[in-house]
Amino acid sequence: MTAPNASIPTVRLPYGTAAIAAAAEVIGRGGCVAVPTETVYGLAADATDSRAVAGIYAAKGRPDFNPLIVHVPDRAAAEALAVFDDAARRLADACWPGPLTLVLPIREGSGIASLVTAGLATIALRVPAHDAMQALLRATGRPLAAPSANASGSISPTRAEHVLRSLGGRIPLVIDDGPTARGIESTIIACVGGQVRQLRPGPIAREDIANLLGCAVGGAGAGIEAPGQLASHYAPSRPVRLEAMAARDDEWLIGFGPVAGDATLSADGDLVEAAARLFDALHVADMAERSGIAVAPVPDTGLGVAINDRLRRAAVPG
Repeated sequence: MTAPNASIPTVRLPYGTAAIAAAAEVIGRGGCVAVPTETVYGLAADATDSRAVAGIYAAKGRPDFNPLIVHVPDRAAAEALAVFDDAARRLADACWPGPLTLVLPIREGSGIASLVTAGLATIALRVPAHDAMQALLRATGRPLAAPSANASGSISPTRAEHVLRSLGGRIPLVIDDGPTARGIESTIIACVGGQVRQLRPGPIAREDIANLLGCAVGGAGAGIEAPGQLASHYAPSRPVRLEAMAARDDEWLIGFGPVAGDATLSADGDLVEAAARLFDALHVADMAERSGIAVAPVPDTGLGVAINDRLRRAAVPG
């Protein structure tokens, strides 16, 4: 799908009672709104309303073979939509609310719009930890499909400014609660057919999932099973060069650790700080008057696996 040509006024409201009421009203009449979560800002709509979900795809220009994550307030609401096995329950109890998405067999009669699952027999579910998304879930009383609030394939938004830069004029409302805490999207784990597999790395490391369950965690297959699996994703408008120890001519250098750069993800080499700053740094670099973006090496361990996953996809030409 492509984004509509018509421009609409986009209102920006600080998070609070009035903003949640306004957002719930928009969602109640089949619209979509941008709302912060602890990971990135999401573009939320009623997951049971096909036309509302189509509005998400249209606003983002998102391909309709790419499924969406559905946000719910608690595990009970999630179990009404999907079939949980023992591994899924253990992960939900340990990690929800929080930055973990579970891909599970969809429950018959769930009422979820088929566009949400992109025709798959599974559904991606998350219980968010952010007060704004939790408040919106409870105000609407609906499961909310909410991919990142940005044009498809572009840099994910961790501030309201990023949302406005990408989707201003395409959506009616952005709830602003400042920068997000985690800075990168949730870890996605599939629990299907007795197997546990990581479909997307994120704030909760694969080894932590394996330790929690006491079993091996497999990897993703060849097909698209969850968001964030396209080869080119999270991409700035300028070319990205990785593993850079210094900038070349006319490059903006994003540093890490001993590599200072024009800006740094973390001068101390702190991966948590780096994850929180990653997309904001890419937005800043993309707006700089340079022909390219270079990024210093980031260790490919722990949270660094998720950071490097985003960087490698950002560096693939769209």
